[in-house]
Amino acid sequence: MLNDLPLLRPFRFFAIALLCLLAAACSTLPDVSQLSATLPPAATPTSGPANASSRLNALAAMEEAVTGSPLIKGNKVSLLFDGPQTMTAMIEAIGQARSTINFETYIFDQDQLGQRFADLLIEKQRAGVQVNIIYDSVGSIGTPTEFFERMRASGIRLVEFNPVNPLKRFGRWQLNHRDHRKILVVDGKVAFTGGVNISAAYANSSLFRSRRRSEAGPVGWRDTHVRIEGPAVASLQLLFLQTWSTQHAEDLPDLDYFPKLEAAGDKTVHVLSSQPDGDYSLYKAYILAIQQARKSIHITTPYFTPDRQLVEALIAAAKRGVDVSLILPSVIDSGLVFHAGQSFYTQLLSAGIRIYQLQISVLHAKTAVIDGSWSTVGSANMDIRSFLHNYEANVIVIDDQFGREMERAFREDVRGSLQITLEQWQQRPLSDRIKEWAARSLGYWL
Repeated sequence: MLNDLPLLRPFRFFAIALLCLLAAACSTLPDVSQLSATLPPAATPTSGPANASSRLNALAAMEEAVTGSPLIKGNKVSLLFDGPQTMTAMIEAIGQARSTINFETYIFDQDQLGQRFADLLIEKQRAGVQVNIIYDSVGSIGTPTEFFERMRASGIRLVEFNPVNPLKRFGRWQLNHRDHRKILVVDGKVAFTGGVNISAAYANSSLFRSRRRSEAGPVGWRDTHVRIEGPAVASLQLLFLQTWSTQHAEDLPDLDYFPKLEAAGDKTVHVLSSQPDGDYSLYKAYILAIQQARKSIHITTPYFTPDRQLVEALIAAAKRGVDVSLILPSVIDSGLVFHAGQSFYTQLLSAGIRIYQLQISVLHAKTAVIDGSWSTVGSANMDIRSFLHNYEANVIVIDDQFGREMERAFREDVRGSLQITLEQWQQRPLSDRIKEWAARSLGYWL
């Protein structure tokens, strides 16, 4: 997405952002204000979480009904924090590939990390592993064409998603629709997804879980990814292949992209996506989980420009006694998005919602944990663009143990954050209020 680009790029993308403003159709998200009321109060999901409480099973059943897709049992889901840990795990998986590698990313930079990643993919292609790559045209607009042509020359299949140049996709130019997904599937058996791009911003740790929050040296972006084994891998593989088909690209080699997948763990997951003019299943699942929350809603997001219904759902939860806490950025790569998000602070703080701003590092993780048992990690931000205009992918895990891991990570980020109080916020200067008003007016396109 436009607000996901490195710090040095904003001016370069002014013209593109302007075109997006002119080209975007004024579509809207569906009315979900009474979503819970339209569903059966209790049911049994077709593939519910093992050893789950009746209320957790009921939530799983409602989520199935809302999204129209079943939950998937028997998965192993591992949390990965920040760039170094995520890159190490992905590079290890790629190194063990035997047949296929499908890789989808928003940003693929030509820097030291990008070169290393590309070199490994080329090496695997030359060793007989078919590598297929989708990269977003806007997200990777600063990457030289030669970088991709070098991979193409090795036999790697590449697709530039919705090219910025209208002549490359004449008659089907959709500049405002971006592929913001980050998906890696190796041999159809192991998959990764989350918020991590291929960029130097991920070469270093964000100091997450570091006792020295101000230690010297480069600080990487704070992000979260997941590694998945088990039947749910097929769903991420299907998302990749569906995205490939939307680009009217050459057919992929006829290989075994869907091997038989045995149970690899005890996690029940839901792989959900969003895309323009889709069924909004990811948005609906988020709203449903918030509406059903009884104890806590803990959300971490870097780009916070929600629609009215999402704001109202969070406020309603806080008013019924739910602990609603948000971790938002203090350092961001887009000033407009930053101020647009802050325009909601007064309304949220007045309702009793806690707001924390992560210090030192750039926040890029897109996660949530609700009632300690419903968790999500993915590429979707808490904004209109993610739910309405972008191609996104999130994994929802309905599991108490995984939820506890997510809660520990949330508390650690709170430790590295500064809490914003209503009294403090009301004393901000008039210039900031003007910036917030101006940025919020553009919220639909940010």
